[in-house]
Amino acid sequence: GGSGHEPLFLEFVGKGMADAAAAGAVFTSPGPDLILEATRQVHGGAGVVYIFGNYAGDNMNFDLAAELAAAEGIETRIVRVWDDIASAPPERYDDRRGTAADLFVIKIAGAAAERGMNLDEVHRLACKTRDRCRSLGVALSSCTLPGMKKSIFEIGDDEMMVGMGLHGEPGMERRNLLSADEAAQVMLEPLLKELDLKGGDEVALLVNGYGSTTRLELNIMARAAAFILKERGIALYDGVVGNFCTSLEMAGCSFTLLHLDEELKDLWDDPAWSSGFSKPDTHQ
Repeated sequence: GGSGHEPLFLEFVGKGMADAAAAGAVFTSPGPDLILEATRQVHGGAGVVYIFGNYAGDNMNFDLAAELAAAEGIETRIVRVWDDIASAPPERYDDRRGTAADLFVIKIAGAAAERGMNLDEVHRLACKTRDRCRSLGVALSSCTLPGMKKSIFEIGDDEMMVGMGLHGEPGMERRNLLSADEAAQVMLEPLLKELDLKGGDEVALLVNGYGSTTRLELNIMARAAAFILKERGIALYDGVVGNFCTSLEMAGCSFTLLHLDEELKDLWDDPAWSSGFSKPDTHQ
């Protein structure tokens, strides 16, 4: 995917995670030639799974790279991540943008590959993870593209944008700034509804910062989300807090929920290490 979202994608390369990252310019998809070269470098004879956000440039270039790889005898599978509920209604889920759910998808797919599962099984598990994820965020400020003097959009000090995209795409609504507890409610309620979560269900929660929001503030948001889940009787199996899918120096954060089952829990608990995300072995 494009640069400017670090640690996504480059810093998710590591044990139990991705094997390579094709990095484009800031907010720009990598070209098919670069993707193909990355594919050649990591192909070990079992095929390659492409995981990327659902954006027009990425869709086109990864599709082209897959065709070029096929001509060289390299089998590929494609996983478009489309978790951002602000970008399209449920009936058009495959038009939605890919955001922080990339972390969950890469982690689960990486665990499956690390275990030696075949190409189709890794692809199935990556798609299953994606389809059980939903995300929504709030932005408190815009980012500024390198070399530009103006920010992408303007927002008042007493305002927040619900559902703003990672590249400055319009959100669902502009509204007055809310407290952490109120903002958590605004983000979490639609995710619970879309995933049809009920008492007794288990989830993993990702509280993702957009680049300039402090860990203290992100942990306050995580605390608020945990209280809401507890009130609903939904079990918080695991939580991840930090800057994982950023938009340069944008302020704000997003919530991503992954509806877990036994199969996904088992893979999520596998150890992983990369400079952008690591997980100890929790099977013990």
